[in-house]
Amino acid sequence: MAEILPFRGTRYNPAVIKELSSVICPPYDIITPQQQNELYKLSPYNFVRIEYNRELPQDTGRDNRYTRAAANLSQWLEAGILQDDSVPAIYFHRHHFACNGNRLHRNNLLVRVRLEEWDKKIIRPHENIIPRAKSDRLSILYACQADTSPILAMYQDQDNIVASLIDGLSKNQPFIDSVDICGERHQVWSITQLEVINQIRQQMVGQPLYIADGHHRYDSALTYKRERTSQSASSDGDEGYNFVMMSLVSFSDPGLVILPPHRLIRGISRPVLASLKTQLQAFFDIQSLSITSPDLWQAVDRRLTGITPDTDYVSLAVFGLEADNLLILTLRDTRAVSQFMPQFHGDLYKKLDVSLVDHVILEKLLAFDKDKEEITLAYSYDRSEAVNLVRDQQYQLAFILNPVQPELIKNVADIGDRMPRKSTYFYPKSPAGLVCYRW
Repeated sequence: MAEILPFRGTRYNPAVIKELSSVICPPYDIITPQQQNELYKLSPYNFVRIEYNRELPQDTGRDNRYTRAAANLSQWLEAGILQDDSVPAIYFHRHHFACNGNRLHRNNLLVRVRLEEWDKKIIRPHENIIPRAKSDRLSILYACQADTSPILAMYQDQDNIVASLIDGLSKNQPFIDSVDICGERHQVWSITQLEVINQIRQQMVGQPLYIADGHHRYDSALTYKRERTSQSASSDGDEGYNFVMMSLVSFSDPGLVILPPHRLIRGISRPVLASLKTQLQAFFDIQSLSITSPDLWQAVDRRLTGITPDTDYVSLAVFGLEADNLLILTLRDTRAVSQFMPQFHGDLYKKLDVSLVDHVILEKLLAFDKDKEEITLAYSYDRSEAVNLVRDQQYQLAFILNPVQPELIKNVADIGDRMPRKSTYFYPKSPAGLVCYRW
């Protein structure tokens, strides 16, 4: 189903850039203003100047963050800071990182993928998008005519055939081997042998790809393709803008880590907060766990259960309703809360713990409205941090969610549904600047 091809990557010239760690950067959507400033200071050639250029007060339609990004890309190519590879390749990126005290690595294949409309279900999303973020990535596409950072997508590796191929390749010397400023190691190999490329492509024939991270980038690329095609009288469908750069990871990769975005809330009135526990008791069985217990999180792990397609049993946790106690909320009956869910979503969506928090607790019980400023919603990917932010009175409530399993994402996407926004956080994010795709 999905058409996967090699491409001639654009990357830093190792003869000029000796230390890659000074020039790669996080993808645009997690770069804070402070981090942006630090990356600017790190090197005059840091990729942040292309991936997420600064906004300036004097910006105009002719001189803005996007036109400056395009100017940097052009100038660095002309100066030999960046260069195009001479032959098309599939790039194998092994990303080493630490998570929860464990050393892991994720195997990614950087490829060029033909853009397909959502309704064909060849490329399958699992989350909704924010229009503003799409507008930003569409502007960078028009300015640079390049994918500056990859979309992360998942595929099924039957019998671990692709895993065996890339494990064999990893015994060779990578052309990139660098540790970034966060301590994460990046090794990249170039796969140019037609036999190996065809084996990888053959293994993915007949299956869809599931977007893990990068829904905005894909939707922007689709819009860009439509607009460019409509402006061309001689489009043959193989122009560079008909494709998008993706980083593919197997569903079964041991380094595929999905963190839950725990919800943090502040701005709730005292009367509403005081009545919340009673309202929750109408839908949930509640159990208290002391946060001073040395085995708190082990106890939480024993009690928290995410939904599966075969069960209605789901639980989550909340902190901030009882002093020094974390409350385990176990839903008694999904039918009792389905009335509060958007009816255009399927049954699986209505059973998700993130759906319970967003629609039942936030929207129904707390009257949260994202367009109003009374209540603030934030996210943390570390449950201990989330609890401590409430203890420090920076927030009033922390809702602790279950990690989402890859198979659940596949099940939601296969039925054409989408999970609530900020349901998953694929960790870690692949950096921008290792390899980019230009047309």
